[in-house]
Amino acid sequence: MAMSVDDLRNELVATARRVVESGVLSLSGHGNISLRVPGRDEILFTSGGSLRGLGPGGIVRLRLDGELVEGEVAPMANAVIHMHTAVYQELDDVRCVLHTHSPWATAFAVANRPIECWQEAMAIFGLGAGVPVAAYGPRGSDVAVANIREVLEPGSRAVLLANHGILAFHRTPAETVQVNVVLEEAAQAAIYAGSLGGARLIPREMIEASRVRAEDFVARGPARAV
Repeated sequence: MAMSVDDLRNELVATARRVVESGVLSLSGHGNISLRVPGRDEILFTSGGSLRGLGPGGIVRLRLDGELVEGEVAPMANAVIHMHTAVYQELDDVRCVLHTHSPWATAFAVANRPIECWQEAMAIFGLGAGVPVAAYGPRGSDVAVANIREVLEPGSRAVLLANHGILAFHRTPAETVQVNVVLEEAAQAAIYAGSLGGARLIPREMIEASRVRAEDFVARGPARAV
């Protein structure tokens, strides 16, 4: 049975709460999330500048071309709508997009450096190819959106926005939040590792082996005592 728009609003509120509880937000609490509305060229979008304290009234409905269908969007949130819609237009399997300024990952964005696969969790969660940097363009501008589109590829799960922040996206809200958490931890570990000679990449063949092994354990299901 398909979820109603009200159900999706509640799911988006719960996702915002999960992001806040994960600890990935910057001091300002800034961020925005969107969910694809199944069967329509529409998304639900958080309309304010912060994800803290989000309720159903802080969610609007938009078409994939960015046209507002229902609600009112704050100016700062309005500026980034097309960053979200570009991801949905390019990647059919994406159902949720999350934008944050998570501090450690944003440090790489500010340095214009990609996050590479130097931590096992990245391999396990589909980030083995690393996370590219989309070149800088003013917030939500045609230039910024074009730069995001340029680095998106089938299977992409995140993009660093040069001098700005991070976009994470996946098939489900839970997986999307997990991507942001994994990237934040990997970025933090790499910055700490800098004092020890620098982070080392996982060998390419081991990246694939880690992913396959993790998928195998998921396929087996929970282990139970006999």
